[in-house]
Amino acid sequence: MDAHCEELAHVSYTNFALSLLILVGILISYLPQHVRIIRLRSSYGLSPYFVLLGTTSGTCAFANILVLPRSRADIACCRQVDEFACLAGLLGVAQVGVQWSCFGVILLLFLIFFPRGEVAPSALDAADDSDETAATISDPPPALGITKSIPADSDSVALAPSYRTALVVVAVCVLHAALTAILSFFFIYAAPQHAQSWANFLGVLSTVLASIQYFPQIYTTYRLKRVGSLSIPMMCIQTPGSFVWAGSLAARLGPEGWSAWGVYLVTGCLQGCLLVMGSYFEITRRRREREELKRRIEYNTSVDALVEPEVVEEEQDQDPSEHTPLLRAD
Repeated sequence: MDAHCEELAHVSYTNFALSLLILVGILISYLPQHVRIIRLRSSYGLSPYFVLLGTTSGTCAFANILVLPRSRADIACCRQVDEFACLAGLLGVAQVGVQWSCFGVILLLFLIFFPRGEVAPSALDAADDSDETAATISDPPPALGITKSIPADSDSVALAPSYRTALVVVAVCVLHAALTAILSFFFIYAAPQHAQSWANFLGVLSTVLASIQYFPQIYTTYRLKRVGSLSIPMMCIQTPGSFVWAGSLAARLGPEGWSAWGVYLVTGCLQGCLLVMGSYFEITRRRREREELKRRIEYNTSVDALVEPEVVEEEQDQDPSEHTPLLRAD
């Protein structure tokens, strides 16, 4: 056993527990987004460029950690150490792989449930609303001055991307993954002396893509004035997680390692802005819907109060018949 594999055989249980906790946290943080798209059966509100940048950034990060000579040395040591030591040594690779896989699932769901015009944004909000009593109340006439709190569907559809854009995004992500895999195999087996340089390039590219990933989604959410299929619980988990991860890297690497922890700091700030904006739009929309529901209930109550006396009066004005009692109280 060489020196590197012998070092890998001595497992630090503290680092193993922390790495395993981060792995589970990454998986749990993406599940609310997957569940929300599947439950709503629509990916309305997700920016295609947010999905594009997130998927390509994850692909570069996963390829980076696989190409790194240190990672390939850890994988090679699995032939000499036991299974537990091998698992502990590869948890870092598993973390990046799980993150890439989770965003790949978002890409797949984004295409499968992409709205093609048959689902209006108002129907999406209605499906997400937990109050089902609004569906049983009729709409008041426009003469009462009660307007709907949901914007016009035509305006929302005009702001939404086309299905062709979604197909282009998926095609670019697939081609990028294939090209990255081919070049990574080339540098690993045909030109191993340049593998470290290729890994550094992938790392820098992943950092740049991750830094600008949330700008398109912030712009889309601001234009639509709604979160749509974007999951607020996912951002609630990932926003503090980015700051915690950045703080742990800053404490370990110091100011000189700003290029490593800076990207997570920027990502956490952008996620926080998106979280605050989405929460504000969601709270405002639900408040307007409650006010509208209250107006509709008051309108229906007033209409019933006007209709019932008329019905009674009509019954009293009917002509007497053989079934009419002789003494009838007016």
